[in-house]
Amino acid sequence: MAATLGFLGVLVAFLSAIGIAVQGFRSQRDPKRVPVLKLRLPVWGLLGGAILAMLALEIGLLTDDFTIKYLANNSTSSTPLLYKIASAWAALEGSIVLWGLVLAAFTATVFFSVAPRGDDRLGAGALGILGIISAYFFGLMLTVSNPFEVCVQAAQVGCIQGSPFPWAQAVAPLDGFGPNPLLQNHPLMAIHPPMLYIGYVGMSVPFAFAMSALVLGKGGADWLKRSHTWTLVAWVFLTIGIVLGGLWSYEVLGWGGFWAWDPVENASFMPWLAATAFLHSAVVQQRRGMLQSWNFVLVITTFALTILGTFITRSGIINSVHSFTQSAIGPALLWFLAVVLIGSFGLFAARAHVVASAPRLDSLVSREGMFLVNNLILSVFAFVTLTGTLYPLVVEALTGDEVGVGRPFFDKLAVPIGFLLLLAMGLGPVTPWRAANPKIVWNRVRGPIQFGLAMAAVGVVFEQRRLSVVLAIFLGSFVAGVIVRYLWEMSGKVAKKRDMSRFAAMWHTMRSDPGYWGGQIAHLGVAILVIGIALSSHMALRDHVELVPGQTVNTVGFELHYVDAFTRPVQNKVVTGATIEVSKNGKVVEVLEPRLNQYSNMRESVASPDVHGGWDGDLYLSLRAINADGVALDVFWFPLIWLVWFGGFVIGAGGLWAWLVKKPKRAEVSA
Repeated sequence: MAATLGFLGVLVAFLSAIGIAVQGFRSQRDPKRVPVLKLRLPVWGLLGGAILAMLALEIGLLTDDFTIKYLANNSTSSTPLLYKIASAWAALEGSIVLWGLVLAAFTATVFFSVAPRGDDRLGAGALGILGIISAYFFGLMLTVSNPFEVCVQAAQVGCIQGSPFPWAQAVAPLDGFGPNPLLQNHPLMAIHPPMLYIGYVGMSVPFAFAMSALVLGKGGADWLKRSHTWTLVAWVFLTIGIVLGGLWSYEVLGWGGFWAWDPVENASFMPWLAATAFLHSAVVQQRRGMLQSWNFVLVITTFALTILGTFITRSGIINSVHSFTQSAIGPALLWFLAVVLIGSFGLFAARAHVVASAPRLDSLVSREGMFLVNNLILSVFAFVTLTGTLYPLVVEALTGDEVGVGRPFFDKLAVPIGFLLLLAMGLGPVTPWRAANPKIVWNRVRGPIQFGLAMAAVGVVFEQRRLSVVLAIFLGSFVAGVIVRYLWEMSGKVAKKRDMSRFAAMWHTMRSDPGYWGGQIAHLGVAILVIGIALSSHMALRDHVELVPGQTVNTVGFELHYVDAFTRPVQNKVVTGATIEVSKNGKVVEVLEPRLNQYSNMRESVASPDVHGGWDGDLYLSLRAINADGVALDVFWFPLIWLVWFGGFVIGAGGLWAWLVKKPKRAEVSA
């Protein structure tokens, strides 16, 4: 039953997507003859079909319908409810269903925005582009990535072979094989992937508006203004998804880190960099009419990088904890990426004469000049990440040799690029438009520079004399100082003019320009994040200890007392671990239980670290081995690592401020 409902949902969505594509372009060509409102039925069909497909998948999971191959190989009857629900996107075919649902939801929101306008050729064309993209993804579900294949040859556990036809004679195994252990080891699995998918898929909307503008041969900033909210929404979710992914890695994988330049981590980071550059350059075009061509290039690049990220994640061509098994979807995604690049850049080239004209830059030492520098740095960062990610794949494809580009390559290039980016972030907000008077700029940055030097000196006093750490503290503090100083100065003027308290004036100032202040909040988050990474990485302490029951050892500033071992059956797994009493200066601060989880139907156990967190940092225990004789632990001390998570969420909060906060009405302003 679930397979039939799901198949029908996908089929209805696919046919509706084709209808949106056809009707969208017809409406763009002749909106009076084919009004946008005619797209109502196919839009509802797309959204309804996508919802039905996801509901069918969830119903099958919750009822343990192992007649569906995907469910038989990615769930078990004993999987906890949260992870059973999350299994809908824990593997290849199900993740494409979620992708299609998010894409359908975005398409519907675009339609509801476009429909009231009536004669809207730009919006109609954007819907046509979204229809093409939707038809592709739902076409994948009907062919090479069918989540509703019926199991026709079952093993005792899991399914061996499936049929794409829901009416085929189904054979259910006794139980399912179960999800990847790493994907049922932390509740963030239920949140992190959907966040990323919303970020990825949301970038389809500005791409669709850009392509529609090019089809119409229409320059200007209209397409930027129309798609700005969707760009912000996608950027916010992508940002938070990346931060949650780092937190998931930190709390699940047991190696003590949160970012390893894994190809799939890079696959989400590259479109984030491109989208961040796009958000900045869009401001310049809307304010000064500059960078028109560059904005088209950036939005095409951002969308193409989301498709590339999908290919890297789902083709199975890399060996990663995030990637899925080898599948025929890889070539299909690669061909789609080629079509996107050739088609969009070909259209851009054909319309270059329309979008190339723009005012020239008066001076590099200006607000728009600093935006341009910011864009170049972000673009170089994305290119470096892309090169390091794809180089091993290209070499292996051409020569058959396996080569690796590890963390040292990325760190060596990312650190100086990051410092340049921080410098540009600090100078940009205090630099006037058109041309800057050096004296004015110096007066605005003098105080923040002094603050940055003072904070760097504090770091040196506390024996942080590594140049990269001192620079991170200085530049991060400089950026924070610039933002706080400018807010204090502006709110002081408002407080004096309107006779209100300083804090009320701050609120009024930030509400008066939510886009600008949202950006400054995000910049503040970046500064905090960089300082947190520098301190937690270079001040970290690492040790490996082996303990017998009852033994106590002093390490990384703590006393660890091995109380005993334990084994507990917990629903779908058996947990084996060690009870470690943690003391500091003779006082017990916490009892930690690093453990190994042995899941049913899985041969190897999965380590699950335990963490004692505080304002000064995290004590991190990872279980390497345990037996009757004793326990072997990897012990880490990460000082001030909470700054990393706090900074990451502040970046996302900046996007939320720009998205959700509205300027006060004129009556309120003049009151």
